[in-house]
Amino acid sequence: MSSLIARTRFSVLDRSRTREGHTGAEALRDTVRLARDLEGLGYHRFWVSEHHGVPGVAGSAPTVLASAVAAATRTIRVGTGGVMLPNHQPLVVAEQFGVLESLFPGRIDMGLGRSVGFTDGVRRALGRDKGDAEDFAGQLEELLGWFTGSSPTGVHARPAEGLSVPPFVLAMGEGAAIAARAGLPMVIGDLRNREKMQRGIDHYRERFRPSPWAREPYVVISGTIAVAGTPEEARRLLIPEAWSMAYSRTHGTFPPLPPTERVEALTMTEKERGLYESGLTGHLAGTEEQVTHELETVLKETGAQEVLVTTSTYDRTALLESYRRLAGIFAGR
Repeated sequence: MSSLIARTRFSVLDRSRTREGHTGAEALRDTVRLARDLEGLGYHRFWVSEHHGVPGVAGSAPTVLASAVAAATRTIRVGTGGVMLPNHQPLVVAEQFGVLESLFPGRIDMGLGRSVGFTDGVRRALGRDKGDAEDFAGQLEELLGWFTGSSPTGVHARPAEGLSVPPFVLAMGEGAAIAARAGLPMVIGDLRNREKMQRGIDHYRERFRPSPWAREPYVVISGTIAVAGTPEEARRLLIPEAWSMAYSRTHGTFPPLPPTERVEALTMTEKERGLYESGLTGHLAGTEEQVTHELETVLKETGAQEVLVTTSTYDRTALLESYRRLAGIFAGR
């Protein structure tokens, strides 16, 4: 193991992906079970996501799910990747994280994003529109103010006020600039577009302003990593997600993950095939030796302090084995 990899933290974002033939409830229980397993493997954080009205994702209430994960684990940090701040009132978000931090002190992370839903229907149901994301910086400032007790309203967020819950900004588009100005750690992806990711990291580091939350820039790079006994096995782990992404691009809805074997037997249109093949490229996938080399390269390029792994696949046993092999790389087992 390289000293560079040994110095890097490795964490996981599990999006509670639903699978063909399985229920949303099973997906949520799978997430909690995976968190327990990854804690035993030495991962640093375990985060859950927020999606609304998506057939392929069961995780719609990340702070609720984070509470279940934290209750089922003992040492791993637990958080959100992320709570989509434009969907919520900052006071309510502060209260939710205040409750989490009070119940599980010293283990809670507050990952925050600026998405307002994938479709017009979801945005209408949430009472939001695309323009609400434009005030993300202001919403972020208001949220942090509830923890410091500096709200001009005279209202106090209980039990959040006075607590320190580490905030992270999910950097999509303007996110890097917002994270830099606010002096917050940044999560940026994905590994498939290294040049764009590097531009965001450079922008963040150049403009970073120290804050009470972070004295120095802190970069978390995120993306899919699949490790298996052979390159072919690792590639097969990517197939269900690649097909679901291709389907969503051609049908407008993100479906549950199909088994790899079913995707391999499909007849695809030319457009579907192109999107599907594109979805299989650019990830860190292969044997331990291959992934180690790729990790060393991307960590040297980015100078990231942490890697947030976002792999999804139909076969949960194979997914856990991939995470076990990856832990062998960073823990030197």
